Amino acid sequence: MGYLLLAGAIAAEVGATTAMKYTEGFSRLGPSMLTVLGYVLSFALLAQTLKTVSVGTAYAIWAGVGTAAIVGIGMLFLGEGMTATKAAGIALIILGVVVLNLGGAH
Repeated sequence: MGYLLLAGAIAAEVGATTAMKYTEGFSRLGPSMLTVLGYVLSFALLAQTLKTVSVGTAYAIWAGVGTAAIVGIGMLFLGEGMTATKAAGIALIILGVVVLNLGGAH
């Protein structure tokens, strides 16, 4: 159940970050409300996740998957490019999450 809650926390965070792109500096009410609500939901779900998943593991997955997802959304929907540096950064994030899990961060 913890990892299901974590997936929800990641989805809420990614949605909130994507909505933030459209807030125009928090001057647009709709996207601003989505951003705030998404982050509140994300942190609430992350807090519930920590009842069953260690904080190091949960945060590494939450931050890493969220970052990789935002990069993907930026490329696919927002016209941002992929560079070798970005690809290497994503690979390092994924490697870091794997190493934390293999290293007994549970």
